[in-house]
Amino acid sequence: MKVTLQQTEKLFSEKNLNFSSLGFSMLVTNLKAFHARSPSMYTLEDCTAAINSFLDRFKVNMVKDYEIITKL
Repeated sequence: MKVTLQQTEKLFSEKNLNFSSLGFSMLVTNLKAFHARSPSMYTLEDCTAAINSFLDRFKVNMVKDYEIITKL
Protein backbone atom coordinates (compact mmCIF):
# COMPACT_ATOMS: atom_id res chain seq x y z
CA MET A 1 0.00 0.00 0.00
CA LYS A 2 1.24 3.45 -0.91
CA VAL A 3 -0.14 6.59 0.70
CA THR A 4 -0.95 9.42 -1.71
CA LEU A 5 -0.33 13.13 -1.19
CA GLN A 6 -4.06 13.62 -0.61
CA GLN A 7 -4.14 10.93 2.07
CA THR A 8 -1.13 12.52 3.76
CA GLU A 9 -2.92 15.87 3.82
CA LYS A 10 -5.95 14.19 5.38
CA LEU A 11 -3.74 12.44 7.95
CA PHE A 12 -2.40 15.84 8.93
CA SER A 13 -5.81 17.53 9.05
CA GLU A 14 -7.70 14.85 10.99
CA LYS A 15 -7.65 15.34 14.75
CA ASN A 16 -9.04 12.10 16.19
CA LEU A 17 -7.16 9.35 14.39
CA ASN A 18 -6.12 6.58 16.76
CA PHE A 19 -3.56 4.19 15.38
CA SER A 20 -2.69 0.90 17.06
CA SER A 21 1.01 1.36 16.28
CA LEU A 22 2.68 3.79 18.68
CA GLY A 23 5.59 4.20 16.28
CA PHE A 24 3.28 5.22 13.44
CA SER A 25 1.39 7.63 15.68
CA MET A 26 4.66 9.26 16.70
CA LEU A 27 5.80 9.46 13.07
CA VAL A 28 2.57 11.16 11.99
CA THR A 29 2.76 13.62 14.90
CA ASN A 30 6.35 14.55 14.08
CA LEU A 31 5.69 14.89 10.36
CA LYS A 32 2.57 16.97 11.02
CA ALA A 33 4.68 19.41 13.08
CA PHE A 34 7.39 19.44 10.41
CA HIS A 35 4.83 20.21 7.70
CA ALA A 36 3.21 22.93 9.84
CA ARG A 37 6.57 24.73 10.07
CA SER A 38 7.10 24.56 6.32
CA PRO A 39 3.79 23.93 4.50
CA SER A 40 5.06 23.46 0.96
CA MET A 41 4.43 20.79 -1.64
CA TYR A 42 8.05 19.70 -1.33
CA THR A 43 7.62 19.11 2.40
CA LEU A 44 4.37 17.22 1.82
CA GLU A 45 6.13 14.98 -0.71
CA ASP A 46 8.92 14.28 1.79
CA CYS A 47 6.37 13.46 4.49
CA THR A 48 4.50 11.12 2.13
CA ALA A 49 7.76 9.36 1.27
CA ALA A 50 8.59 8.95 4.98
CA ILE A 51 5.14 7.49 5.70
CA ASN A 52 5.42 5.08 2.77
CA SER A 53 8.87 4.00 3.89
CA PHE A 54 7.58 3.30 7.41
CA LEU A 55 4.57 1.37 6.07
CA ASP A 56 6.81 -0.73 3.82
CA ARG A 57 9.10 -1.66 6.71
CA PHE A 58 6.38 -2.47 9.23
CA LYS A 59 3.53 -3.69 7.01
CA VAL A 60 3.11 -6.90 9.03
CA ASN A 61 2.29 -4.90 12.17
CA MET A 62 0.20 -2.26 10.41
CA VAL A 63 -2.85 -4.26 9.33
CA LYS A 64 -5.34 -2.42 11.59
CA ASP A 65 -3.88 0.94 10.70
CA TYR A 66 -4.12 0.21 6.97
CA GLU A 67 -7.89 0.12 7.42
CA ILE A 68 -7.90 3.60 8.92
CA ILE A 69 -5.63 5.00 6.22
CA THR A 70 -7.58 3.53 3.32
CA LYS A 71 -10.76 5.24 4.57
CA LEU A 72 -9.13 8.67 4.23
